[in-house]
Amino acid sequence: MMTTSTALCIREVEALFRPFSDRKLSLVSRIVMAPMNRKLAPDGIPTPEMARYYCRRAEREVGLIITESATIDDEAASDDSCMPQFYGGAALRAWKRICRAVHATSCKIVPQLCHVGMRRPVTGDIPHPEAYPVGPSGINPLTLEKTGEEMSRQRIADICASFARSARLAQLLGFDGVEIQGGHGYLIDQFLWKETNHRRDIYGGDIVGRTRFACEVIHAVRKAVGSRFPIIFRFSQWKEGHPEARLADSPHELSELLQPLCAAGVDVFDCSENRRPEPAFVGNPLTLAAWTRLLTHKPVISGGGADFNVSESVRMVRSGEADLIAVGRALLADAEWAEKMHLARESDIIPYTLRALSRLY
Repeated sequence: MMTTSTALCIREVEALFRPFSDRKLSLVSRIVMAPMNRKLAPDGIPTPEMARYYCRRAEREVGLIITESATIDDEAASDDSCMPQFYGGAALRAWKRICRAVHATSCKIVPQLCHVGMRRPVTGDIPHPEAYPVGPSGINPLTLEKTGEEMSRQRIADICASFARSARLAQLLGFDGVEIQGGHGYLIDQFLWKETNHRRDIYGGDIVGRTRFACEVIHAVRKAVGSRFPIIFRFSQWKEGHPEARLADSPHELSELLQPLCAAGVDVFDCSENRRPEPAFVGNPLTLAAWTRLLTHKPVISGGGADFNVSESVRMVRSGEADLIAVGRALLADAEWAEKMHLARESDIIPYTLRALSRLY
């Protein structure tokens, strides 16, 4: 017999399993599978195991899957030969099979399109080893040392076009939208962050100038896919190796960052927070996701943090601080996590361990 406390828990958690409906994107639940890089695609070609990996989650009440980072067709876009690519016949056929398999369920799926920029090593098991890393000012985002040259405007234009081509391919393959990786120290984030962008031209300077490259990528993607195809933009204050990094130090600066991105064509913001639900700014309890929702009036995905806090996630959805909740490690460890949580079967949930990183289950 169900106890009152269990029934209350089920009623609270139900907020995460209500359908989400926006003019461009409708989902059966508020649970999003966060993009988690696995780098288990030999030569950049997604495998049948990857299709089964995504489908196991899609079948168990996940509303949206955001795939791991897939690289655009620039020779320096990848940092590992097993990082999936989103170009070329073999890779695209594999992505189409993944898309069709997920669509056999009620779940939707978008690829995350990525360029690693100055995070790319100069040696090791990388595609196109002759290609050098590229970035706004040649600064490595991990070490903050200058190890390369400033990107030319022609290279900037070429990479914008590459993002647009991959987005159009995603649309043609039947995906439900695209996510642009604009966080975590990858190429677009390297333009946004003042520590890695020392440019003195139109792509640098103040916070608005530093958004220009991101805006040109978004605008190119929007032009390629049309007005009705959803564009999700992922961003983060923190960077790998720099957990206290900030793109914006105040709500005003955050608004200056986000408004140009909105104008360029972003439909949904994916806010990656290092320690959700930590306040974004001193003196105010609102999280980065809540501030983004307030400042842009766009749908927001809240994600981040090693441990999933169901009570806080329920509170954020109920209060309107976030529309969707991204789940990472919990879903990595247990493909049935969402269903078990919905049915108050928490005791059956498989806990996350490092072993989950080494296999596609």
